[in-house]
Amino acid sequence: MRKSKPKKRTVLPDPKYNDVHVSLFVNHLMRQGKKSVAYRIFYDALDLVKSRAEKIDKIPAEKTSIEIWKKAMENVAPSVEVKSRRIGGATFQVPIEVGPVRKIAISMKNIILYAKKRGGKPMSDKLAAEILAAYAEEGGAFKKKEDTHKMAEANKAFAHFKF
Repeated sequence: MRKSKPKKRTVLPDPKYNDVHVSLFVNHLMRQGKKSVAYRIFYDALDLVKSRAEKIDKIPAEKTSIEIWKKAMENVAPSVEVKSRRIGGATFQVPIEVGPVRKIAISMKNIILYAKKRGGKPMSDKLAAEILAAYAEEGGAFKKKEDTHKMAEANKAFAHFKF
């Protein structure tokens, strides 16, 4: 490599939960530099998650909304993904393992993407619904993970073409 790898930027933890992952999630959620709006959407979504979780029998009452969100993130994080690799004249989908930092980033992006795709309602409602769906191992973000795993399994024969 000609250049050295860029230094990782440190992200400060959020003010309410004092968690770096919450700050990263809010940074992904933010549009046009409006971080305070993104924080409000996220915190409102967690409040909705807590109120809706009390009504659902499957979720234990002692779980906090941040624990539900973290479990939803784990459920959506893929362990393998496929990357295109051109060999000769053909393009192969080569399965590769996902690193821990990329796992978190992919799960955050997928939850936000599929929350945005939900119809109507304010973003905090859509985000809360997607978090609860991911916690219950259903919804668009979880389906995306399952599809990625199926694609990697189908292309396991090309694993020897790793980068």
